[in-house]
Amino acid sequence: MAWVAQLEAVRDQRDQRAFGEIFQYFAPRVKSFLMKSGAPADVAEECVQEVMATLWNKAQLFDPAKASVSTWIFTIARNKRIDLIRKQRRPEPEDLPWGPESDPEQEDALALQQETEQLGRALQALPEKQRKLIERAYFGELSHSEIAAETGLPLGTIKSRIRLALERLRHNMK
Repeated sequence: MAWVAQLEAVRDQRDQRAFGEIFQYFAPRVKSFLMKSGAPADVAEECVQEVMATLWNKAQLFDPAKASVSTWIFTIARNKRIDLIRKQRRPEPEDLPWGPESDPEQEDALALQQETEQLGRALQALPEKQRKLIERAYFGELSHSEIAAETGLPLGTIKSRIRLALERLRHNMK
């Protein structure tokens, strides 16, 4: 309860002295907490700055009936640490080449053409009911539910026919 008055002063009067007291007491403890959870010192310091900025900007969100000041501050710190970890794990966007793409190799183009022809033959070999569902699902880009609504067939029948058709296509494409 000792820190509630300071936090209320920050919230109500934007009291810099009260904020300074909170900062002096909690900043080293939050940094230690973050370092114990695996953050390097420089990252922990940056995170502490974000935690304290959040405390200053969102002091009105603190509710002493729900948590103590220290619990609230350390929860903010924990969440900032999680955000930082997520940000570090995000892959960098792929470097995309600029300019026109080079033409595919002749043998790649020939292989693609042969696969397309083989797929066309495999689709024609399907029973008509299965072929029409595959065409609606993949060429018409309809969901199974949309196909069921359009055809009046039960959803289970749609799913079964599409599954069987895909199995036949896989077998015929080998």
